[in-house]
Amino acid sequence: MNDIDLSNFETEMNRGFQQILVLAILETRLYGYLMVKHLESAGYPVEENTLYPLLRRLEKNGLVKSEWELAPDRPKKFYLITERGKIVREKLLGIWADQNKALKAVLEGSAHV
Repeated sequence: MNDIDLSNFETEMNRGFQQILVLAILETRLYGYLMVKHLESAGYPVEENTLYPLLRRLEKNGLVKSEWELAPDRPKKFYLITERGKIVREKLLGIWADQNKALKAVLEGSAHV
């Protein structure tokens, strides 16, 4: 059983979860490296080459906004959730809660036909 490759399943599961996670973490204005560190400390490491394309997609869809800030060492691009992003986040969290509830019912055997 240890030779079963779950990487494709994990990739699919992570895709939606990472969107919710990023929308949740961006209640506070952050730049990419800080997001990576926050997510890592929360027990969910995300590589920068995964995070930045996700941020671009979220920004393209109007769910986050970005702004450059000039710093003494180098410019940093900060991200923050938009009002539209907050609405989407709440809806996604509702979907996620419903999915967890259904999974729990199935696993506990309380779901019946």
